[in-house]
Amino acid sequence: MTQPPLPPLRLARLRLTDFRSYAAFDGRFAARIVAIAGENGVGKTNLLEAISLLGPGRGLRGARAAEIGRRSGGEARPWAAWGRFEGPHGACDIATGTVGEDGPDARRKWRLDGEPLKSGAELADRAAAVWLTPQMDRLFQEGASGRRRFLDRLVWALEPGHAREVAAHETAMSGRNRLLGEGRRDARWLAALEDAMARHAVAAAAARRALVIRLNALLEAGTATGAFPAARLALLDPIAAALDATPAVAVEDRVREDLAANRARDAAAGGAAVGAHRADLALIHLPKDLPAELCSTGEQKALLVSVVLAHATLIGAARGFAPLLLLDEVAAHLDQARREALYTALAGLPAQVFLTGTEADIFAPLQGLAEGFGVTPSGLVPLPEFPVPNPV
Repeated sequence: MTQPPLPPLRLARLRLTDFRSYAAFDGRFAARIVAIAGENGVGKTNLLEAISLLGPGRGLRGARAAEIGRRSGGEARPWAAWGRFEGPHGACDIATGTVGEDGPDARRKWRLDGEPLKSGAELADRAAAVWLTPQMDRLFQEGASGRRRFLDRLVWALEPGHAREVAAHETAMSGRNRLLGEGRRDARWLAALEDAMARHAVAAAAARRALVIRLNALLEAGTATGAFPAARLALLDPIAAALDATPAVAVEDRVREDLAANRARDAAAGGAAVGAHRADLALIHLPKDLPAELCSTGEQKALLVSVVLAHATLIGAARGFAPLLLLDEVAAHLDQARREALYTALAGLPAQVFLTGTEADIFAPLQGLAEGFGVTPSGLVPLPEFPVPNPV
């Protein structure tokens, strides 16, 4: 007997306190596609950032917690973001912020249904989001860290435990870097940290490798990307490459040995030359057989749209629900044909989508499918030309 599909992941309500430009915000969302229009600087991206923070990671801006609070008297205030989610696990409330913390080093905290969590990694199986922003137009011109974070967000949606593996690797690596930087050569302590780095690095590489293989099958076929170009991802990581021909246990041993043998070099360099933090991502425009960094800005945007469309399809099939898609000013950077292709693809995805743009007219083809809002400094105003369609 065929099992009924799981309910899609949906953000039903968002509340903010002293978050960026918002002293207070309370918004409710009923549709699977949410279009948000407003002038530049009014706070559209701030709302997407708040949504992106209701899960693992540092959100779509990668900001430190102390940078997010609304400014008052030249200082950032403690802030909070809260979301009510509905989905395959039922309803849940996720909250994050620095309320109760003071000073420039205020630490961000998380809660799930009112209960405190040790880290945001514990949210990976309850909420996930993938985003495209104008800043990502330079994803393939800048450093590897941005591409690696982009890839890891894609992996989290398929393997929630990946967030914990990456966080554990970073914790062990930070401890090792600190010991080496202080000139301390406690062999047992270093060996324990290097053992943890090796285990978590191989686990992270395996998860990244598995996602890239599965995504490429969809991307190269083009069945999930419509009119957007076929593409191929390439994971540039010696650890992942070793897993192609060597058992994971043997790869762990090799990483552990490399770390132990290169302590002096890593101490001088201020960081480890081997580990999960050294992975990079490449993207190929298949019809042109051209690396993304050599493509035009419009082509790079189209390639990234291909990736997120294929990813939403893959995750929807693999887990029964897809992550939220946060698309900031994406339509404005596409020509008319690709814009229409994007809307057609979004209408068929098993994912809730939040779109922003400076003009409501750009979302006109979504009337009847999306609910639309205008943004004011005090919140959202429903757009009459976008009556609320049937709920998700």
